Amino acid sequence: MNLTLHVWRQPGPGTGGRFETYRAEDISEHMSFLEMLDLVNERIIHEGGEPIAFEHDCREGICGACGMVINGVPHGRKRMTTTCQLHMREFRDGDEIWIEPFRAHAFPVLKDLVVDRSPFDRIIEAGGYVSVRTGSAPDANTIPIEKDRAARAFDAAACIGCGACVAACPNASAMLFTAAKVTHLGLLPQGEVEQDRRVLRMTAQHDAEGFGNCTNHGACQTVCPKGITVDTIAKLNRDLIRATLRYPEPVL
Repeated sequence: MNLTLHVWRQPGPGTGGRFETYRAEDISEHMSFLEMLDLVNERIIHEGGEPIAFEHDCREGICGACGMVINGVPHGRKRMTTTCQLHMREFRDGDEIWIEPFRAHAFPVLKDLVVDRSPFDRIIEAGGYVSVRTGSAPDANTIPIEKDRAARAFDAAACIGCGACVAACPNASAMLFTAAKVTHLGLLPQGEVEQDRRVLRMTAQHDAEGFGNCTNHGACQTVCPKGITVDTIAKLNRDLIRATLRYPEPVL
């Protein structure tokens, strides 16, 4: 198939950018979206141009690095799919495709389709871990956890930190990401000990990074490639209220 691509090109942070148009020719429907971009980049390089910069790593829908907005939707219009798992059979010969980076104040563009998602790292550093001694791996299997709680924790832990929730949210909120990280640890006995401290510190870091507030639009769960729902945000809010009442002073 032959396609027309309109790709956001921006040489660096703080500089202006613009859409540039490229032809993607002889594209196999069996290619992934990133493989299609690889082919386009080969042709750009062959013609002496600057290749399109985009992030990728595992290309298996696990790492969350491949985020970009395709025709106005983070990761494209196919539900429960990362960009690297999106195949060209989802498009038709002659289609025009608009490709741009995730748009959010907290995700500044580094180059072309690459954004700085280090705010997510700092939210995790603020409390997304278990620091108390809980024993080695075999010990974890000796702690009984009811099935429903374990399943909910596993669902929240599926978050890959891609940032699609931020890009889709009209407030550029990262509450779905933060809630997933808080929830999957807080539902487990090993993580309950630090739950109040965790939710206070991680939500405070979320706000300090410049992400917006959640106003229940639901766009985040619509584009999440792992199907994480706003139920986790509801739990985060309940946990935050409880922790704030217990610790009205800032928790360091």
